[in-house]
Amino acid sequence: MRKRYIYIIIISLILYFPTIGNAQNQTYTKKVAVGLPPPPPFKKPLTRILFIFDFSNSMYGMWDKESKITTARNIFIQLIDSLEKVPNLEMALRLYGHQSVFPPQDCNDTKLEVPFSPGNAGAIRQKIRWAEPKGTTPIAKSLEQCVKDFPQDGKEVRNVIMLITDGIESCDGDPCAVSAMLQQKGIMLKPFVIGVGLDVDLAKAFGCVGRFFNAKEGKQLKTVLNVAMAQAINSTSAQVNIYDSNKKPIETDVTMTFYDQVSGLMKYNYVQTINNKGNPDTIQLDPLSTYRMVVQTIPPVVKENIELAHGKHNIIEVSAPQGSLILKRPGASNNQSLQFLVKQQSDQKIINVQTADRTEKYLIGKYDVEILTLPRIQIKDVVITQSQTTTLQVAQTGMVVLLKSGPGYGGIYVQNKNKWDLVINLDFTSNQRETYNLQPGNYYVTFRPTLAKDVRYSVDKKFTIKSGGIEQIKLN
Repeated sequence: MRKRYIYIIIISLILYFPTIGNAQNQTYTKKVAVGLPPPPPFKKPLTRILFIFDFSNSMYGMWDKESKITTARNIFIQLIDSLEKVPNLEMALRLYGHQSVFPPQDCNDTKLEVPFSPGNAGAIRQKIRWAEPKGTTPIAKSLEQCVKDFPQDGKEVRNVIMLITDGIESCDGDPCAVSAMLQQKGIMLKPFVIGVGLDVDLAKAFGCVGRFFNAKEGKQLKTVLNVAMAQAINSTSAQVNIYDSNKKPIETDVTMTFYDQVSGLMKYNYVQTINNKGNPDTIQLDPLSTYRMVVQTIPPVVKENIELAHGKHNIIEVSAPQGSLILKRPGASNNQSLQFLVKQQSDQKIINVQTADRTEKYLIGKYDVEILTLPRIQIKDVVITQSQTTTLQVAQTGMVVLLKSGPGYGGIYVQNKNKWDLVINLDFTSNQRETYNLQPGNYYVTFRPTLAKDVRYSVDKKFTIKSGGIEQIKLN
């Protein structure tokens, strides 16, 4: 008998402990499930760089101890070598001034020699080695033609132009106007212009075309190209400090939308956060764009012409102090929906339609509120203060039930001092009873059946609505 009891106990333990183990595993799994995985890396779009290389006859001019074309050719080939295996990068090459001898002047002498494609670095090197400077400098024409050089394949891409030249426009084109047009259309980002020994006076002409770098001496060209290339390829870090009314960067959990200031195209959308160290979190932005940032508070806050310093951690500052607003309804059931309009006092523009019993943030200040009850309630000078919740409250509604003998015309009116204001028109198509939730107050209803073609058939009845009460009105 004793052995039998021991056997039963052992069997019970065997059956019991796996249950405990499974319960522990389930608990552990649940904890892992609710934890967040490591954040994904910032998405790096494909960068396409179109090199526009000056092969006009002036590139045979001496620069230090050798010709400009010899120095530029050798350094450019080294650059292509370094870029050949860079991920998310495609290159193309357009030359100008290399097909027709000057004079005479051929302002159409520009050609895409190596189109965009993976693994084309060898073709670019080969073309640069054997092309010879001959003609003139049609910069504007070359920029116009580059529209067709960039593939239209729908990929998320950054289109960058790098112009390498030793002279300014020699035809009738306007490089500044063409550059601005291409940027406004979002075809490309602001171009890079690499001057090959340009005079100071000539260099000023390129300020409106794009980011200008001038190598005054041959030995500077490699450094200048590397600096420009670093800016062309890499993003830079930034943080957005959203200040409260005490000038502390603690406002958070709002969406920040970044638009390209020139083209107006949206570039980034982040929901701002405070990181684990209590600081605004770091984001990645393309330093080639000038930005218009919209902080999507209610109402939104806009910061224009944001320029980033490449290679540095940029601080973007904006003031957007916020408080909260909620409307409560005593005695209302959860399935009774009620909305209210929040308006700016300055122009009475509706900036939000908010649902009752839901908290929403607003910039601090004064607002006007219109609650969509029957009748509507107007509340002026609603004050939103920093980090505080302003609570509005409406009285519990009552109900009126209108018993109709058939369809007809009429409406419900509320007493407003010495006058009566329309609350709502009755449904003239309905021959059923109509039910309305009304705020407490004094009302009257007027009604005339559709078939009664005489005003003397009109019915007027006064009634009073109390919170939580029900009134039945016979319209006959």
